[in-house]
Amino acid sequence: MKLIVGLGNPGEKYARNRHNIGFMAVEQMAADHGFPAWKGKHQGSVTEGRFGSIRAVLLRPETFMNKSGDSVAAAMRFYKLEPEDVIVLHDELDLAPGKVKFKMGGGHAGHNGLRSIHKHLGPNYGRVRLGIGHPGHKDRVPGYVLHDFSKADADWLDDVLRGLSDGAPYLAEGDNAKFMNAVSLRTAPARPSTGTKGPAKAAAPTAQAPQTKEPTEPHDKQSALQKLMARFK
Repeated sequence: MKLIVGLGNPGEKYARNRHNIGFMAVEQMAADHGFPAWKGKHQGSVTEGRFGSIRAVLLRPETFMNKSGDSVAAAMRFYKLEPEDVIVLHDELDLAPGKVKFKMGGGHAGHNGLRSIHKHLGPNYGRVRLGIGHPGHKDRVPGYVLHDFSKADADWLDDVLRGLSDGAPYLAEGDNAKFMNAVSLRTAPARPSTGTKGPAKAAAPTAQAPQTKEPTEPHDKQSALQKLMARFK
C-alpha cells in the first residue's frame, strides 16, 4: 500500500492558491481513476482505491500547511506504513512553473509542510516536487504562494495535473522513471519526427508568359546644331 499525500490548506479561500497544487494533484488522480468520495479521517480527507494492483490511500491534510505532519503521521500509523511508503506532492519554488521532479529523502528546503512532516517521519519519504516558480525575493514568497494561479498558468497547470494522474499507477508501483515519462508526455510532448524522409522538395516554379522586351530607341548623341545642319543637306 502507498500513502500519497497532496499538501495544501483547507477551505475554498485557498483552493486555487499556488500552495495548494498538491491538493489539486491528488484530487485529479482520484477523479481520473475512479476513487470513491473523500471522507474526513486522520485530521484530513482521504479516499482509498487502487492503481492497477496497488492499493493506495490519497490524503489531503486539513491541519493547515504548518501542521501537515500531524495528519500524515496519523494516517501512517492507522495503515501501519513506513516512511518509505509515503509520497508527498508539494509546491516547489526552486523549480520553474510546470517542471516536475521526483526525489526520495533529503531536506525540507524551508517548506513548512515538509518541515512538519520531517518532525514526525524523518526525511526518508518520497516527494514529487511541483514547480511554481519564485517571485524573485524571499520577502514576496508568502504572498506569492498564497495567491491564486493566474489565467496565464491555466494551460501548463492542466498539463501537469493530467500528467501526474497519468503517471499515478507507476508512482504507486515505485517505477519513478515511468512516472516521470508519463508526466513528460503531457508537459513536453515529443515533436513529430521527419523519420527517413528527405527534405521537402521545393515547389516547382510557376510557368510565366514570356515577357516581350520593349524596343529601346538608340541613344541620340547628336547636338542641336548637328541636327539643324542635317536638315539642309
